Amino acid sequence: QVQLVESGGGLVQPGGSLRLSCAASGSIFSIKVLGWYRQAPGKQRELVAAISSGGSADYADSVKGRFTISRGSAQNTVYLQGNSLKPEDTAVYFCNAAGIRTSGGFYGSLWGQGTQVTVSS
Repeated sequence: QVQLVESGGGLVQPGGSLRLSCAASGSIFSIKVLGWYRQAPGKQRELVAAISSGGSADYADSVKGRFTISRGSAQNTVYLQGNSLKPEDTAVYFCNAAGIRTSGGFYGSLWGQGTQVTVSS
């Protein structure tokens, strides 16, 4: 069984920083793409950042220069470092993995449960 678990969310002041983590558990051989999405109340879920197995990263314009996505070399972990946080960054942040190859088969896409990030005004 493969599971994505996010952590690191919480309350932060505007201008502050937060680091989110997502760990994929299970007998995983490889994950093609790991990404972070977010969904604020009344808004659609949007891509924040994504990173490929080769290390190529892409960011939403709203977070460029403030957020950094990175992959851990072990345990299929992805991080999202957010700096200079703004109230509009407030959302539930979801980890997504695509192209997961495991000992039991192939997973096309898998979502984590989400972690709340609140940037107070």
